[in-house]
Amino acid sequence: MLLVVAAVTPLDALTYHLLSAHLLQNVVLAEWAPALLVLGIPPALAAQLGRLPGARVLTFAPIALGLWLLTYFAWHLPAAYDVALENQALLHLEHVCYLAAGCLLWWPVFQDVPHRLSSAVRALYLFVAFVLASPIGLLLALLPEPVYDWYIEGDRLWDLSAHVDQQIAGVTMSVEQAIVFFAIFAVFFFRFLAEEEAPERSRSEEIGRSAY
Repeated sequence: MLLVVAAVTPLDALTYHLLSAHLLQNVVLAEWAPALLVLGIPPALAAQLGRLPGARVLTFAPIALGLWLLTYFAWHLPAAYDVALENQALLHLEHVCYLAAGCLLWWPVFQDVPHRLSSAVRALYLFVAFVLASPIGLLLALLPEPVYDWYIEGDRLWDLSAHVDQQIAGVTMSVEQAIVFFAIFAVFFFRFLAEEEAPERSRSEEIGRSAY
């Protein structure tokens, strides 16, 4: 459903006029849709995919995170961003890269094969992902001038200047990442705390039973 929203709804048309709409589309393709796709893979199918050639390397957490960050930063460089908007084939390639890199990003979080991470490691992984990805949105929000020629020279909507549009895009991206990453981070962090408390609780219960 999210892929349909990103590709065939008015959001897609808006991406050619508003940077904020384009960044929202990128977020859907690189973060939200991949997270749901990976989360929805049954364990049996995940085990089969985990045995594919190269899967063990590509889903190793540091490599998966590094590929996602490289994809995100590379396609947000002004030269790459503007050229992709001028070339449909390149734009489709950009979207495929976002989706593939996003699936790699979320695989160590939601799947246990071929690498099973503890809840603590998954929480740390998500925290690091947020910290390393956040500069994109912050830079767009804080830069004094718009950086993408396509949106400077293109048709504007709602009398919104390219600079204000860029600020909205950056703030929206930063807030979205904070909400998504920290929400999932909190799940694994509290799961880690529960796992740490479980042995202590068991010992306390055993001591209590032996006292009687």
